[in-house]
Amino acid sequence: MKCSYACGTDEHVIARRQFIGGVAAGAGAVVGGLGVFARPASAAQLAKDQKRVVVVNMAGGLSQLESWDPKPGTDTGGPFRAIPTAVPGIHICELLPETAKQMQHLALVRSINTKENDHGKGGYAMFTGRRQTPAADYPRIGAVAAKALSPETSSLPGHIVITPGGSGGRGSDSAYLGPKYSSISLGDGKPPQNTELPGTISEQAELARQAFRRKTNDRFALRRRTAMTDAYTANYEQALELMKQREIFDITKEPQQDHDRYGQHDFGRHCLLARRLLESGITFVQVTHSNYDTHNENFNFHLEQVGEFDTPFATLVADLADRGMLESTLIIVLSEFGRTPAINQNYGRDHWGTAWSICLGGAKIQPGAVIGKTNDNGTAVADREVDHGHLFHTYMQAVGVDSTGTFDVDGREIPIADPAASPISELIA
Repeated sequence: MKCSYACGTDEHVIARRQFIGGVAAGAGAVVGGLGVFARPASAAQLAKDQKRVVVVNMAGGLSQLESWDPKPGTDTGGPFRAIPTAVPGIHICELLPETAKQMQHLALVRSINTKENDHGKGGYAMFTGRRQTPAADYPRIGAVAAKALSPETSSLPGHIVITPGGSGGRGSDSAYLGPKYSSISLGDGKPPQNTELPGTISEQAELARQAFRRKTNDRFALRRRTAMTDAYTANYEQALELMKQREIFDITKEPQQDHDRYGQHDFGRHCLLARRLLESGITFVQVTHSNYDTHNENFNFHLEQVGEFDTPFATLVADLADRGMLESTLIIVLSEFGRTPAINQNYGRDHWGTAWSICLGGAKIQPGAVIGKTNDNGTAVADREVDHGHLFHTYMQAVGVDSTGTFDVDGREIPIADPAASPISELIA
């Protein structure tokens, strides 16, 4: 559903970038041939054990009161009821009946206070675990997950962002981790651009072209090899390997019954694509559902938009559980902030970073847990206040990454997560 009455900030315009430097940027010392991109014989076992992350970005600011923390019967509660879930004692909004059936796999954090009501800064905080500052740029969670969790032998990109209209472009969201871990945007259930050999080039001609390129690279490297030339070479080799596996991005290969279960709309198709990518060994997949910036007509909009979210998301959770992937896959449903408990004169809710909620599950997250609470009408956190820094540490710990550790970036030790924060320990099983 398209929201035509959002606040109109630049963050609501989805960037479409050109696919630069090949389909997937690589790094490392690879000269000539496939090098580290050849999969080992134990790939099947590695794929089974590999930790993965899927994020659903409810872009624009999902209302916690119309989702994870309903307050029916109060002056701020709005018209919707709270319904019981599969976990006794946990109630969520009636707009999420299918998700309620999967609550035994999920957990809620109801006490978030990021103190941030700006779309761009709020999104930055939630995706990096840090506040935005001119002094430094930090990698988004997808880049961190790809760096920390992707097997060195993988020929697939580790950081995929699925959006309506996503064109295969490369993001600029990996900061100091480098372009190897920046995102590739996908959409419409199609493989990335530039992953199919042009019809004017025969297979024999292509083999000859690549053989010549490798021979030239090897000769050049004898005298002038640098990290940059290795990165270019790795980029080409990973792109060639990805071309061989482009079918993993093609959801037309999925059974029709799965298309029917997920739904014949963008979000349903994108959740099905996310499942396919996770099954194929992609480390991090982000699905975007927008636009929740409901300054006007909040209730009508959430009735339709949350209704569209509910079945595909619940189906994805159920499928990951049924396929034995939930123990190794972290699920996160987040926004850049929540919505105001106060209802404005246009029957809308405004930006609210003071007391709101997210949903998560899988991996080491304690199933059925509820962390924190807000007061009776949802205007303030009443117990166990946390922020974006605590959440980021928790995400990393949930997939087995020591969030107090560091990345070695050109000889500098840079903390994986904000050293001033810590995980939500009671949420980690």
